[in-house]
Amino acid sequence: MRDFSPLLVLVYSFLFTIVNAIAGESFHQTLPLGLPAPSIPSDNLLTPQKVHLGKQLFFDPRLSSDDHMSCASCHDPAMGWSNGAALPKGRDGELLLRGVPTLVNVGCLPHFFWDGRSKTLEEAVVQPIAHQNEMNLLLEEAVTKLNAIEGYRRQFHDVFEEDASVESIGKALATFLRTMLAGNAPFDRFRAGDLKALSPAAIRGHDVFFFRSNCAACHRGPLLTDSTFQNIGIGMDQPEPDLGRYLISKDDYYSGKFKTPTLRDISRTAPYMHDGRFETLREVVQLYVEGGLYNATISVQINELPLSDQEQDDLVTFLEEGLTSSKYPNIAPPDLPD
Repeated sequence: MRDFSPLLVLVYSFLFTIVNAIAGESFHQTLPLGLPAPSIPSDNLLTPQKVHLGKQLFFDPRLSSDDHMSCASCHDPAMGWSNGAALPKGRDGELLLRGVPTLVNVGCLPHFFWDGRSKTLEEAVVQPIAHQNEMNLLLEEAVTKLNAIEGYRRQFHDVFEEDASVESIGKALATFLRTMLAGNAPFDRFRAGDLKALSPAAIRGHDVFFFRSNCAACHRGPLLTDSTFQNIGIGMDQPEPDLGRYLISKDDYYSGKFKTPTLRDISRTAPYMHDGRFETLREVVQLYVEGGLYNATISVQINELPLSDQEQDDLVTFLEEGLTSSKYPNIAPPDLPD
């Protein structure tokens, strides 16, 4: 696959390193092997100060109405930047409708949320703050709250040369998340020429993934996702199904379709599917072996797969062993401004 050639990786890394240098910025980050460069808007370049500010905001529960919920409450670094639950609990203890996707490598993706509702990461990161069943803080109130904290007010002036605003809050949070990268998995080293990076079982699973099954039809490219929306039947077996992307597009073509998730570090983010119904990757594989859950708008890529039990076991080994980064961004919360 050309996406993983060592030459292309070097080109990506070079571009990512110089993009801020061109604009006189001082932030530098070496891309992990196998990853593309995050998409960095020209009006929101990475700087160390902005990354630090975004990190503080990400872990600060004062961005919620009752000072008890932060972004990290659902996107916990110690739990794969998800929360380990099938469905998260909202501020009143009510279960939300969809599981929590990981935020690792999110800066490399073109769509955000399961239904792709946000066009930019800057737009996506502020939505949970205002959502009434999540952090439940009006964005205007969040701005007022932060500007009343001297430590934040000073940092916003240092970084953006003005008081905090909805726009600058989104820019700081998005900047921090663009630095949360995980690559250099055994799979990447295997593709770069280290044939001992994968165990024999994982190599067999690699061959099942790319040649014996249809996995790579949707899970392809550096992030092992085509970033499109697919219907594999999950949720369509309910009396009132969640129609996914259709609720945003109002196009029948997207009925029951959800964003294809990245498979990188997939072993860290159980349970699986947007409704969290599967505890193990073996269950996920079994769903695809059976051809998904049939419905009128199921994606054409979904068909029964004649895989033996051994092939299924090897495929799971590849997913768990081959795609797990040895350098994962499991970071600790920072000190927050008083």
